[in-house]
Amino acid sequence: MSERVLRILGIPGSLRRESYNRGLLLAAQELAPSGVELDLYELHELPLYDEDLERTGPPDQVLHFKQAIARADALLIATPEYNWSVPGPLKNAIDWASRPPATSPLRRKPVALMGASTGISGTIRAQLALRQIFASTESYVLPKPDLFVREAATLFRDGRLVDRETRERIRQLLEALVAWTLRFSE
Repeated sequence: MSERVLRILGIPGSLRRESYNRGLLLAAQELAPSGVELDLYELHELPLYDEDLERTGPPDQVLHFKQAIARADALLIATPEYNWSVPGPLKNAIDWASRPPATSPLRRKPVALMGASTGISGTIRAQLALRQIFASTESYVLPKPDLFVREAATLFRDGRLVDRETRERIRQLLEALVAWTLRFSE
């Protein structure tokens, strides 16, 4: 009897190709425990949320994004912090995925958060803002462990996370997300 594969959808909050947050997710792919498949979803193609577009039928890019969320057992979001909050592209993606609320693929979806920035406070405020947003979508945000990566420029070489401590913390976050997800699937 084969063991079920747990599917995690990783979403980088930054559009920048060499972003540290994409780098965190690439490290998470490398560190994923056995039986876990972690795919990345890029937000480049999503149009700005527009209720008129929603009424006439969401664009294909939006439908694809919502289907990717629905297929995933859990989400892992890596976000930078812009102006003490969530980057616009990530907030836009959540706005699309949250509509309509009754059938949103975000409802009851386990979510883990992490983030990297070049500053000294990491992404504490952005992650707090995401927790508030996900409370409104009825998503199950993993309460601990926290992963606020600060001074990220010193932790990466050629786009790859090389800091052992941060890699270990990502591994611990993934293990906690797996346990959290299984808790809600029973």
